[in-house]
Amino acid sequence: MKYGVNELGYYGDFGGAYIPEMLYPNIEELRQQYLKITAEPEFIAEFDQLLKDYVGRPSPLYLAKRFSERYGANIFFKREDLNHTGSHKINNAIGQILLAQRLGKKRIIAETGAGQHGVATATVCALMGIECVVYMGEVDMERQAPNVARMKMLGATVVPAISGSKTLKDATNEAMRDWINNPVDTHYIIGSVVGPYPYPEMVARFQSIISLEAKKQLLEQTGKDLPEYVIACVGGGSNAMGMFYHFLDDEDVKLIAVEAAGKGVDSGHSAATSVLGCEGILHGSRTILMQTNDGQVIEPYSISAGLDYPGIGPQHAHLHKIKRAQYVSITDDEALQAGLLCSQLEGIIPAIETAHALAHLERMKFNPGDNVIICISGRGDKDLTTYINYFGF
Repeated sequence: MKYGVNELGYYGDFGGAYIPEMLYPNIEELRQQYLKITAEPEFIAEFDQLLKDYVGRPSPLYLAKRFSERYGANIFFKREDLNHTGSHKINNAIGQILLAQRLGKKRIIAETGAGQHGVATATVCALMGIECVVYMGEVDMERQAPNVARMKMLGATVVPAISGSKTLKDATNEAMRDWINNPVDTHYIIGSVVGPYPYPEMVARFQSIISLEAKKQLLEQTGKDLPEYVIACVGGGSNAMGMFYHFLDDEDVKLIAVEAAGKGVDSGHSAATSVLGCEGILHGSRTILMQTNDGQVIEPYSISAGLDYPGIGPQHAHLHKIKRAQYVSITDDEALQAGLLCSQLEGIIPAIETAHALAHLERMKFNPGDNVIICISGRGDKDLTTYINYFGF
């Protein structure tokens, strides 16, 4: 794959494994084992069966007729919101729990921002009878309270991260600390295409089912397997990487990744990493991140907990640098308005993360007959309080 990872774990200038010595055995074990394990027929059969019978895949590719009329193109929604647990996160969680079992791990840790990855991880741990600890920023625990309750109901221990901005970055730091202290029996299910190699590649592979299905479904519905545009929101970037994966080498397909501008790119309250960031090391990989001149991470801000992250995955950093994908940003206000529009035109209440991707349609000009696929990465139940507070319902 032209845009894939090399044998050293890099996508162009980005990637690698910048880790404390204590984590080296864990990362090395994963690097040596994950491709071999995930290629085993028994693994593939169990993964496929769970995606089908437990998650409910394939997720539909839905032609959103009222959106299509509004924007003058064929707007297709890839409905990851219809998966069990309500988002794309379950695809990766199932892949990694099966991997952890085969590596003999007895305990699972995870980080979560919006709570969807935490819920997905707690779900697969309940399914497999494995102990689960989820780290979540204290701020995110308040704004995503329904997901905290779900995780606890599923049997997970939810540990608040109380340092820094008390959001996703800080939850990731706490999970990394836990892993350093419990390296032998614990597997860390990272929820996005971030972290030290092989995580970005492994998560992308588990999420690539999204674009694999979408290509087949578009062919069935239109006679063409390649759309003109593929759009997805990006925090760390797992739904976008899954949505882009099987279109990367098709260079006629325009890939658009939508970040969170927060209160405005220049407001000091933003998570628009590709605009505000520069190259550096974050959570074990070389990538693009928001940082001060002396290398301190700048606290990100977004009304959407899942996009409130100061970096992007290394593969996204590479695609941005070489201009294979376009990285844009949408404000809180634009995203919330787009979420309301989707609810009232299509009867689908999207997660606020997803609403960022939908909002970008307002800035685009299409030719009649253009096929556009947007990843509806999650449903909006978890965000109802935010919607209610904003619109005054």
